[in-house]
Amino acid sequence: MLMLECPYCGVTADETELSPGGEAHLTRFGPGASDDEFHDYLFMRENPKGVHFERWRHAYGCGKWFHAARATDTLEVFGTYPAQTTKPPQEILDKISAKRPGWTWRDLK
Repeated sequence: MLMLECPYCGVTADETELSPGGEAHLTRFGPGASDDEFHDYLFMRENPKGVHFERWRHAYGCGKWFHAARATDTLEVFGTYPAQTTKPPQEILDKISAKRPGWTWRDLK
């Protein structure tokens, strides 16, 4: 079972208390976006086997959105952090790199 710690209220909750929100760190385009940019924003998502950054909502707790870094193949959680963060905190990136040698963070658009 997937267990995530809410960075706001500090509760460690299982996935039944949380609501998934999809991929984290997506670039949202404004009214002047091209059709291709809008299409990519709506439909093109990463679905990696390995490290993934996701949005979660503590639905049956404080109700706030947060981000989680986890491995989709093992359910290993590397950490959680506030949703307002535009890039994962360095300590989470370091933890992932230590456990998965050769892994590098790719800057998102």
